[in-house]
Amino acid sequence: MLHGFATSCARTWGENGWLDLIGEGGREIIGVDLLGHGEADKPHDPAAYDLTEQLVLDQLPDEPVDAIGFSLGSRTLLAIASEHPERFNRIVVSGVGDNLFRRDNERGKAIEAAIAGGGDDTDREAAYFGQLAESAEIDREALVACMKRPNPPAITAEGLANITQPVLVVLGDQDFAGPPDPLMDKLPDATLKVLRKVDHFGTPKDYGFMDAALSFLEINP
Repeated sequence: MLHGFATSCARTWGENGWLDLIGEGGREIIGVDLLGHGEADKPHDPAAYDLTEQLVLDQLPDEPVDAIGFSLGSRTLLAIASEHPERFNRIVVSGVGDNLFRRDNERGKAIEAAIAGGGDDTDREAAYFGQLAESAEIDREALVACMKRPNPPAITAEGLANITQPVLVVLGDQDFAGPPDPLMDKLPDATLKVLRKVDHFGTPKDYGFMDAALSFLEINP
């Protein structure tokens, strides 16, 4: 289970009840804190974050696993599965879509400024990340370094074509990451779940997301 940017496994999945539900369903949970987040190391050198995917791989067992990701966690899962599809059975990604294939430098600068403690309070998206960064467990400098990573893996049509395992894509109809079509079109075996009246930040706590993901992974709490 891979969380979103500026949060952690405990916050994204624990506080919203996911870990309890999946545990009650009899599954062993591998809750990964991405580099720079939660209980993981928090380097201040942007180059260190080029190890992000490998550090996740190092925490996986030899046999294939089911996986769930949100936002940055989804991007990380897709990057890993593009190179190592044999490590997975079924994959659930949420909070991603067309945003995987576009780069908005101005948006990135606004979020970076909010995380550093400044920015425009009227910018809801940036202000949300700034609010997350106020948590005691957050290292603001580490998050900025994560954003400045010099060589993030590109999500490409060629890489996604390698993921022949079933993938569930979950996206709120008010999520800035959409639309989902550019991602759906590139995955060989993808199912879409649209969350009605749900934005990016409400996704992890949405019961429709929970029900769809648990059903897709055949988990019965």
